[in-house]
Amino acid sequence: MDRERLRASIEAACELVFSRSGGPGGQNVNKVSSKVTARVALERLEGLSAPEKARVRTLLAPRLTGEGELLVAASGERDQLRNRKAALERLFTLIAGAAIMPKPRRATAPTRVSRERRLAAKRRRAALKQGRGTAPEE
Repeated sequence: MDRERLRASIEAACELVFSRSGGPGGQNVNKVSSKVTARVALERLEGLSAPEKARVRTLLAPRLTGEGELLVAASGERDQLRNRKAALERLFTLIAGAAIMPKPRRATAPTRVSRERRLAAKRRRAALKQGRGTAPEE
């Protein structure tokens, strides 16, 4: 994954929509469109290999629209510019995080010490259960 290329392609392919933010905000709340909704189509992204794109599409499937676009909204700041930066950063973080391919697990044999520890625990447990037998009748 080419992180710089991915970040640049997100900024280039992203469509931003500005609207009024909800919640308290004083006199500006009804005048300023500070909320940012960022929308990016996953097909237009560069910097990801084909398997990484497939992984992103799979992991972020619940967040995708019917057209395969990822939506992110930011309204935490009172300033449109800061919300814009927050939305773009959130998009990048989501996509880059989902694109990380898991390391393949290599099977390893248990060590001698771990085998001995497991068998010793089994012997202790067996001895404990053996001691629970019924009392001898007289």
